[in-house]
Amino acid sequence: MSNLREIQRRISSVKATMQITRTMEMVSTAKIRKALDRAEEAEPYKDAISRMLAAVVGAGVKDEQPLLERRGTEKNVLFILIASDRGLAGGFNIQPEREVLRKMDRLKAKGVTSQLITSGRKPTDFFAHRGVDPVISFVGTSSEPTMDQADQIATYVMYAYAKGTIDRVELNYWHAKNRFEQVLVSEQLLPIDPDVFKLPNEPRNREALTTVEHDYRTEFDFDPSASEVLGYLIPAYVRTVIFHAMLDSAAAEHGARRRAMHSATENAEEVVNDLSRTYNRVRQGSITTELNEIIGGAAALEDK
Repeated sequence: MSNLREIQRRISSVKATMQITRTMEMVSTAKIRKALDRAEEAEPYKDAISRMLAAVVGAGVKDEQPLLERRGTEKNVLFILIASDRGLAGGFNIQPEREVLRKMDRLKAKGVTSQLITSGRKPTDFFAHRGVDPVISFVGTSSEPTMDQADQIATYVMYAYAKGTIDRVELNYWHAKNRFEQVLVSEQLLPIDPDVFKLPNEPRNREALTTVEHDYRTEFDFDPSASEVLGYLIPAYVRTVIFHAMLDSAAAEHGARRRAMHSATENAEEVVNDLSRTYNRVRQGSITTELNEIIGGAAALEDK
């Protein structure tokens, strides 16, 4: 009987856990639609900025801007890692954390130093425990990022790059393709590649450039000069890319958590089914044993 009671306790415990995971799945399902809508609402502005930059670069002034300048030798690389404040989202946090850590280790082996900016409590704690203190970090707002946060990051990286203290900036985050699928993205933010202006609404990667027409000619007349216009547009572009990555990551976080909780709920159901079968088997064995004892006792009395 003690074994049966133990199995019953385990079934009750797993069912309670299953209720929690099912509730978290429902909450994430409700939140992901709102987060995706917010990311999609930001796309037209990013699209417009990207198209304007493509037009201005077509005027042939790109070499005059320090944020477009490519350094011959890398001495210091800055990584921006956007993840989550909370766990229970599968590999949403640990995958980009390990990926950035591997990149930093490879650069260190080559004598290149690294800096880090984090958004989310999980990546901040992950690197702090390994002796890497971010130059900027945001915690407690991963699901509701603000433009002010993106502006702080953009201001720091643009100033440091223009000053020459960093030679490359890499942005790492999860892109929410839809409510069910997320893709880990790693893209170069600085120096800006003029080709990426042609890719406004997707993570900017080299493979996608094969479908882009590389024609920067423009028929616009600029007042003030194209160089001055570009000087205003590039900071707006950098801020927009960072902010949209933060919104994209927030949507991906809810999608990853929904998927993880759905998987956890299914696993819990399987455990409950297995335990129920074990309970029935043990109970049947116990009943059989009791019947055998009763029959044996009755037979012994008849013999007397």
